[in-house]
Parts: sequence; structure tokens; C-alpha cells
Amino acid sequence: MIRLDPRGKSNRALLVGVSEYAHTRPPHGVPGGLPAVEHNVDRLSEALVRGRVFDEREVTVVRSPSLERFERTLLSAAAEAEGVLLLYFAGHGAIPSAGDELFLQMRNARVVAGGKAVFPGAEPFTTVLAMLATSPARRIVVVLDCCFAGNAAWLRENLDDKHRLLLMMSVQANHRIDAGDPGTPTPYTAELVRLLDEEGDTGFLDLSERIRERMAARGLRTVRGDGWEPQWRAEPGEDVLLAAGPHAPEEDAGPTDPEPGDPEPTDQEPTDPEPTAPEPGDGPEKDLPDPPSVPPLDRPADPPSDPPADPPVALPSDPPVGPPSDPPVAPPPDPPVAPPPDPPTGPEAPRSPFALRTVLLPGLLGLALLTALLYGAIGLVGHLRDDGAACVPPLELRVLTDPDLEPTMRTVTDAYLTSPANTLDDGCRRTGITVYSAGSSDVVTALRRQTDTWREPRDEDVNPQRDIGPQPDIWIPASRADFARVVEGQDTDAVAVLEAAAEPLAYSPVVLAVPRAIAADDVEGRTGLTLNRMIEDLAGRDEDARVRRPDPEFTDVGLLATIGLYGGDASVATAERWVAQPGPPSPTAAELLCTLPDSDDVDDHTAALVPEFLMRSGVGCDSTTRTRRTAQYPDDVPGVAPVFVRVRWQGADRDEEARSASVAAFQDWLTGEEGRAVFAGDGFRTPYKWDLMDPDTKADGVLLTSPALDRFARRDAMEAALREYRAAGGPGRVLYLLDSSLSMRELWEGPSGAPGLLKQSLGGLGGQDEYGVWAVADTGGRPYEPLLEPGPHRRADAERTLDDRARVRDAEADPHDALDAAFEAMERSGDDNRRRLIVYITDSEDSGQLSRDRLDDILSGARRAEVPVTVVSLTNGGCDPDRPDRLIADAGQGRCLDSGDDPGTALRDEVARTGTGEE
Repeated sequence: MIRLDPRGKSNRALLVGVSEYAHTRPPHGVPGGLPAVEHNVDRLSEALVRGRVFDEREVTVVRSPSLERFERTLLSAAAEAEGVLLLYFAGHGAIPSAGDELFLQMRNARVVAGGKAVFPGAEPFTTVLAMLATSPARRIVVVLDCCFAGNAAWLRENLDDKHRLLLMMSVQANHRIDAGDPGTPTPYTAELVRLLDEEGDTGFLDLSERIRERMAARGLRTVRGDGWEPQWRAEPGEDVLLAAGPHAPEEDAGPTDPEPGDPEPTDQEPTDPEPTAPEPGDGPEKDLPDPPSVPPLDRPADPPSDPPADPPVALPSDPPVGPPSDPPVAPPPDPPVAPPPDPPTGPEAPRSPFALRTVLLPGLLGLALLTALLYGAIGLVGHLRDDGAACVPPLELRVLTDPDLEPTMRTVTDAYLTSPANTLDDGCRRTGITVYSAGSSDVVTALRRQTDTWREPRDEDVNPQRDIGPQPDIWIPASRADFARVVEGQDTDAVAVLEAAAEPLAYSPVVLAVPRAIAADDVEGRTGLTLNRMIEDLAGRDEDARVRRPDPEFTDVGLLATIGLYGGDASVATAERWVAQPGPPSPTAAELLCTLPDSDDVDDHTAALVPEFLMRSGVGCDSTTRTRRTAQYPDDVPGVAPVFVRVRWQGADRDEEARSASVAAFQDWLTGEEGRAVFAGDGFRTPYKWDLMDPDTKADGVLLTSPALDRFARRDAMEAALREYRAAGGPGRVLYLLDSSLSMRELWEGPSGAPGLLKQSLGGLGGQDEYGVWAVADTGGRPYEPLLEPGPHRRADAERTLDDRARVRDAEADPHDALDAAFEAMERSGDDNRRRLIVYITDSEDSGQLSRDRLDDILSGARRAEVPVTVVSLTNGGCDPDRPDRLIADAGQGRCLDSGDDPGTALRDEVARTGTGEE
């Protein structure tokens, strides 16, 4: 796990609390005021300042803003944040009937049912995300304490740069919550403040997990009566420090007994430049449905019909943020031509795909401060010469690497920076090094076709400086085939020239890391077999076994594994089903291993395709409860073989001689005894000899000498596997079965009803995807009625058709005949190799009444059709082991979802894996 420490950067926290509303009377008013929210922003503001990541000037409180003022202050805060931007919102939240958007209701919000803009005066969360995306901040944290907050989760998934957005939500999707006692903060924010005030450093991930535990321990319920379950979303392994402990040091507490002659202590002035008391018509917000603690709707304070204009807002400002710089050189004394890149603060170096940004500090004082940061950030402990004089800033090298290699390359460069090879005679450093990573496919594309744009970005659509990072001096891909892919297809007018070393730095096979209890128990079962054969044997040993692979577009390990998956007799569609999983694949192999222990059941039955060295070096989130694993070595999966590639940029020749000397010195050290020792310690093997570099410290479950393998990847094999993987991610085909029997009448209306969940999931389908909807109710003819014929549909048209035609019928459902017809229909349409999915939404009543013979017949049909079946059970426990719906989903290699799975978000994720998503 990589935690960003944003201290020392320009941070911003914008706390928006809407406690009063201008319009609360029917027919278009919001439910009422939320006095508890007034306490939220006060307590949270104080806690953030005590946490010492944000200082008082960086925290802005905005009380009950209008929509216009909210947008104005958000854009200002976004422009000024450089390290972390935190947006907190407490107030009324609202969703349309389809549940496909979340609206944050501001002071002047109204509710106009049936209109196109059903919530005037409210901000769609997608617009909030668009405004946040304009910020140069390294991390963006959003905290939502409002009804329906969990509906924001899938909106985040549509972002192109969701890697830097971390989202905390007070409640699961489609649920309303009580604001609590009007004299105290709301329950969620009260726990948030308590956790921020506890001793010790507090990061986003820790805070998110602990607040879920605290809320669960209190046994709170949503308005619907279900357990109140806060949610969070972040890319695996991404974290940011939000409070630095101890949080209440003596110097921050203030004097308790003033000395004689000292002025009397005063209360802390409000952070918000407005008066504390809201103006008439101003007020805070949060969409809660008439909880007991909220004033009754028939006795609200009467606000004026036309609220007064908002006063001007003054936010603190920082120096302007400039574009990413070219590779830096030691600055000449007068004047500095280009400041060095903004280096990492604390333990974290720049991490792809964040663009590094340079702060243009005015004057010599600013340059001195930035230089001091540079020394501290890259570990230049010898910043003074042996005679006590200050060292000249060393020349900085930028090393871009594959994401799975980044931890090892950081260890390597840390060792090099403090080594004698990088120390001059006067004790100063010869070179500084910044290591960062980016998605392997993005890097190959940028070096092949976008080098000119990388050097000088021209628009927002294609900007490698933003999406990958600064121009590298050195590239360490996980396979020499990546270098060949670039050189083979590079533009003739490319401004980057690549030179690869003749031999790899090290080698590590890609292995199938199998839980020890279900792994092959002899060497013959661990070696000499294809990957597909190993997966088939694994399924034979454990019927619940699963296989997961990291993202083939983001890391070479995933693509190397895909070469083996597609190399056997199975079709691409079948191979992809073997490694299918809920939600998107893990970006890296390390993060894949991090996520498995989240569930004992998953960890105990899931094999992971990962590089062997991770079984030696481990991962940052390693747990004492992690399932022990055995490495199996498929003979058709190429291995990881990092290679040193020098990148020379046209026009960057002012310091070419010095830069080339620094690169050569680093390369010599890497390939020498000291560099090899670092790779050995991380569990790598010697290229061409295949033995572990350090056999005395081999990992448990790893063979001392690896068997004969498909050692190195070939360019054409990688290109073909990537092309087929992308084709498999093309348009898909989905058939919905909507239980319309009489027992569904209590589970029909609203965004969490059966049609509402179906409509929410349509966001995972695009214009080229095909889908149809059947109403499952046996009214005397066939067991289903087509509501929407299979084919491509505009989402608005499909929703309108469902609104007009989807009705509960006075009849029973026959899941046996309906599913049998669905299997037959999908088999007939399967000749084009599109990905396919059957979705069955039901209350489980009719499934529970199936005879054993009829249930067995469904299970056989599901296995024979080879079409994944996702069953959404609207009954608590409908997906418990041995329940019919669970058995049907398992037989169809799909997923069973019930109320414990946040079915709205989970179903949309399942459908999105089959479809191409909305454009």
C-alpha cells in the first residue's frame, strides 16, 4: 500500500454543511432543515486542524450555500489544492427513480416530480466530479454524509482518472438515514470526528474501515430498517494521510491557566468568512425523510421567497500551478530557467498515472524552499559537503517502470542513492532519482505514438505528462517485448530514441499461486502443464476454485498470463470466464494478493496469477491470516524479465553529457554485484540460468530451480493477446428475466425495487450492446412475456418502455421454464463470440418451491449453456449456501446477489463486465 503524505504541500478542505433550506413546504419543498449538520462542519473543521495535515487557513467552511455559491467555492478550492483536496458534504441527498444519479441539495433546492431536472437547486454528483477533476491535487477525497450517499459509488467508476479519487459514503446505495439529535452532529460525522481525534496517524483506508466497524457496533438502522453500512471506494493500495498523530499535542491545546498579564482567551474564529449565523433564507442540507429529530414539515420557519444574494467569498490562495516540467537540470544561478520537478513528500514517490506538477514559487526564497523539499524528499542525506558547505542540487534522473516492478525499483534506487557509487569525493550526491510507474499499455502507446505530445502537451484528450508522468530518462518494462513493440511501431517523427540493454536485469516466472490446501501435491502437477490444464485440474480438486489475474492493460504480468490463457484449446470467451470476477480486475499482481484476504472464502479457494518474486518479497498489505500458497509453473506463460532502456529526448541536450554519465553509472551499479543483491533479496532469478539469485532465502512454496518454461515473451504474442483481450471486452449481450409474479408487489416500486434495480444496471451497457427484458409470470401461455426485444437500445427509450409495460401479474413465476428458454435463446445467439449474461431478478419465492428434479434440470442447463447467470434475490439470505438461487448462479459460473451485497451497485458492476458502458 502506498500512502501519500501531503504535508508540506498546498492542501484544501472544503466543508459544506446545508442545515437550512429556503423551500420546505409542499408541493416542491425538501423534507426540512437539518440542525445537526450545523454541528458537523464545526466539529470536523476543528478535528482537521488538530490533525495537522490541514492548517487553519486551508480549511474552509461553507454554511448552507446556494447552488451557485457552492460551485464557485468548489472550483476555487479545486484550483488551489496541490497535495490533497478534501470535499465534505452534509445535507439532503436525493436520487431519481432510476437511481442513476445522486443530487446534493443546496439551500435553494426544490423537488419537481416528473420534470427533466427533477431537483432544481441541487448539484448532480457527476458535475461535482467534473469540477473536482480540474484540480491539480495529487489525491481528492470526497466525504458524503447524506441520504443515498452510496449511489455515488458507481458514478465514481465512470471516471477516467478515478485512481486519485477516494470516496467515503455515509450509507449504502438507495437508503435514507436519520440525522439524529439536532443538538449533536449526525451519527456518521460524529464517528468520523472521533476517529480523526484518536492518537496515531490516520489515513483514508484506516478511517474508512474503522468507521464501518464503529457504526456496525452501534447497531444503527436505515429508515428502511436495514443495517446502516457506510461505504468507501478507492483504487487498491491507494491511500492518503488525513490526520497526523498525536492529534492533540500540548502546544496545540492552548493555555489552560493564563499567565498574569496575558489577554483573556477567546473562542476560535470561524473558518468561514461569512457570519456564523446564516442570513435569512440561507441554510444547510441533507436529504433525510422526516426522521423524528427533524422538525415537522408542517411547521418550518418561513423563509423569504427570494433569498438574498450570496456575499462574496474569499478563499485563501497559493502561488499558481504550472505545467509539468521537462527533465530537470541543475538550475543556473541567475535566473532559474525551470524549477526541478515537485518531488514526493514523505515515503511516497510519484505514482502513475499522476502527472507531476511544478509549483512556480516567486523569488529566491521560493526556490530555496523548493530545493530544501527536494533534498528531504529523495533522501539526499548528504546535503552538506564534508567541509560543511551546502551541496549543489544533483542532477535528477526519472525512472519509469512497470507497476509490479515499482516496489523493487524503489528498493534498488534507495540503495543506489546512498551507495559509494553515487557519492562524490566531497560527500555530495552525484545523482537524484525519482521512480514512478504507469499502465504498461499506456506507456507503450505513448512511447510509440505520442512522444511529441509527451514533450509538449497540446490538449486535454492526449496528455502523457498528466496520465503517465514526466518524460523518463530510463524505462524499466517487465519484458523486452515491450521495447520491441515500441520500436516496431514507433512514429517516424518520434522525439524519443530508445536503447535497450542486451540482457535482462533479472527474471521471475509468472506462477499460479494456489492455496496450499487445494494445490497440486507433487512436482508433476506443479510443472510441465499448460495453464489451462492446471486450471482444469484445480477445478477437479475443488469445485469452488477460482482463478484471478491482474489487469492485462495495466501490468505486463496480466498480459503474460493472458498469453497462456488464450494459448490452449479453449475459446477466448471460455478463458475469460475462468478468470472472471466481480468488479474490475486488480490493477497489479501485488494489489490482487492484497484483496484476496478480505474474504476468507475467496482467499481459501482462489488461485492468483502473479510473478513468483512476490511470494518472496511479499506485498505491503501482507496479513498474518493470509492463506499459504504453493507456486505452480505453467509451461506456456512467459516470465517477467525487466530490461534497462535508455530514453533520449530530442532537444534535451543542454546537459546530455552529464545525464548520460549518470545513467551509465546507475546502469553499471544495477548490473553489478550490489544491484543484483537487491533483486536477489526480492526473490528474482538469474536470467538464462533460472536459479534463484539467493537460494538460501527462497520463499515457502517456491521451487529452488524452476522447470523448463516459455522463458521470454515475444512481441507478436503480446500484441495478439492484447488485441484479443480488447476484442473480448467489446459489445456484449444481456437477457434480463424480471420476476413479475404477484409475490413481487411489495418489492416493485422505487429505486430499490426490481424494475429500479434493472434500470440502474443499464448504465453498464452501451450503444453497441444488445439486451432484452422478459417478464417472468406464467399466465397460462408461455412462462414469460417479452417487455423489450433483444437488440441495441437507447437507455431513455428502454426505461420508458419498462415504465409503460413492467407490471406485477396475478400469477406465479416458473423459473424452470423461463430459465430453460433463456439458455436456449442465448445459445442460439452465441455464434459471434460476444460476451453473454443472463440476469434473473426475483424474490426467490418460486425458486424455493422447485422440486429437486426441476432444480437439477436448471443446474444442468446452466452448465451446458456456458452462459453466466447472475441472480438478484430481493430476499434476505436468498444467496445463502445451498439456497436454490445460489446454486443456479454457481452452476452458471455467475454471481448471486442479495441485500447484503448492495445489489444496485453490484448488479451494475456485473452487467458492466459484459457490456461496454455508457459513453
